[in-house]
Amino acid sequence: MNQHTPRPDGGIAVPDKADLDAIAAGASKIGFDIVDVAGFLDDVEAHARGQVGALRTVTESASAIETANSAMRVAIDRVNRLSEETRLKMAGTAEALRASDRQNQQVAGWVSAVDNRMQAVVTQLDAVTRTNDQITSIARQVNLLAINAKIEAVRAGDDGRGFGVVADAIKQLSQETGAAAQSITGTVAGLEQVISVLCNEATEIASLARAVIENSAVTETALTELDDRVRDSAVTTAGMADAAGRVSDAVELFRPAFEGIAGAAQRTSGGVGDARDRVHGLIDQSEALVQRAVRIGGAGEDSHFIEALLGFSARVCEAFEDGIDSGAITEAALFDHRYDPIPGTDPPQLIAPFTAFTDRVLPPIQEEALRFDPRVVFCAAVDRNGYLPTHNRKFSQPQGSDPVWNTANCRNRRLFDDRVGLKAGRNQQPFLLQVYRRDMGGGSFKLMKDLSAPIRARGRHWGGLRFAYHA
Repeated sequence: MNQHTPRPDGGIAVPDKADLDAIAAGASKIGFDIVDVAGFLDDVEAHARGQVGALRTVTESASAIETANSAMRVAIDRVNRLSEETRLKMAGTAEALRASDRQNQQVAGWVSAVDNRMQAVVTQLDAVTRTNDQITSIARQVNLLAINAKIEAVRAGDDGRGFGVVADAIKQLSQETGAAAQSITGTVAGLEQVISVLCNEATEIASLARAVIENSAVTETALTELDDRVRDSAVTTAGMADAAGRVSDAVELFRPAFEGIAGAAQRTSGGVGDARDRVHGLIDQSEALVQRAVRIGGAGEDSHFIEALLGFSARVCEAFEDGIDSGAITEAALFDHRYDPIPGTDPPQLIAPFTAFTDRVLPPIQEEALRFDPRVVFCAAVDRNGYLPTHNRKFSQPQGSDPVWNTANCRNRRLFDDRVGLKAGRNQQPFLLQVYRRDMGGGSFKLMKDLSAPIRARGRHWGGLRFAYHA
C-alpha cells in the first residue's frame, strides 16, 4: 500500500502522488466498466424492445386470427344455411321435373296414340276413296245403259214408251249418283289434306316430347349430382366450422399467455431502461471523478494526452482569433450555426457559414495532433451542436455511391449529436474525458476514450476540440 505524507499537526495523512495516480487510474477503470455495462444495457434494452414489439405483433396477430376466424365461422354458417336452402330447392325442383317428365310421357303416349288413329283414319279414307271411285264407275256405266235403253225405247215406238220413262229415271239416278260421288271425292281429298297436316304435327309433337323426356333425364341426373355435391359441401363446411371452433379455442388459450409474456417483457424493458439511465448517470459521475482526480494532482496514462490536447486547443483558439482579426472570417459568421444540406449526400453532409474557414485553418493543427501518439484515432473540432466541419484528411474523402463506405470515410461536414459528441461540444471545463464504445461492425465494439477541451473566440464558447484514442 502507498504511504501517506503525515500532516505537521498530526492530523489525517494527506494522500501522496501515488495515491492520487491510483485514484485517477481507478476512476478511469470504473468509467470503462460502467461504459461497458451501459453498452450491454443498451443492447439488452434494444433486444427487449424488439421482443416487446415482436410479442405485440404476435398478440395483435392472434387478435387478427381470432377476428378472421370469427368472420370465417359466420361465413361458414351462412354457407351451410344457403347450402341447405339450395338442397331443399333442388329437391323440390327435381320432384317437379319428375312430375313434368311423367306428364310429358303421358303426352307423348297420347300423341303416339293420336298418330296411330290418324293413320287408321287415313287408311279408312283410302278405302272410302276406292269405294267412291267404284261407285263413280258404276254410275257412269249405268248412265251409258240408260242412254242405250232410251235409244232402244225410241226405236220401239209406243211399245217402248214405258221403258223410256224407266230409262230416263235410271239416267237421272246415275247422274245424281255421279255428282254425289264427285262431292264425296272432294270431301275426302280435303279430309286427307287436314289429316296429313295433323299427322305431321303429331309426329313433330311426339319428337319434341321424346326430346323433352330425354332432356329431363339428363337434367335430373345433373340435379342429382349437384345435390350430392351440395351435401358434400355441407359436410366440408361443417368440418371447417368445427376446425374454426378449435382454432378459436386455441387462440383463447394462448392469448393470455402472450399478453402475460408481453407485459413481463414490457416491464423488463422499462426496468432495463431505468437501469441504463442510472448507469449513464454513473458515467457522468465517473468522468467527473477522473477530472477531479487529475485536477488535484492525480495522473496516469491520460496525463500526456491531456497536456497535448490543451496545447492543440489553445492553438485552435488562437487561429480563430487571428481569423477574426485579419478579416478572414467575421465573428458573426464564426458563430452562425445554420447548416445547409449538401444535395446528393448519404449520409447527409452539411455546410455552415464557417466551414470554408475551418477547412483552411484546422488541418495543420489536427493532422499534427493525429501524429502525436499511435493510439490517436482522430482529432477534430466540433461546435456546440456536434457539427464537425473539418475532419482529418483520412476521414474527409469525397462521397461515393456506397453509404456504408461513406459513413466510415466521409465524416467531415457531419452532425454528431450523440451523447459523447454533444458533451464534447458543450463542455466548458478545462478538459472532459469520456469513455465510449466504438461500433466496429458485425456486433463488435471497442472501448475508446474521447478527450475534449473547449474552444473560445472573443470570449465566447464556440465548441470543443475532440481527441479520440484507443483505451
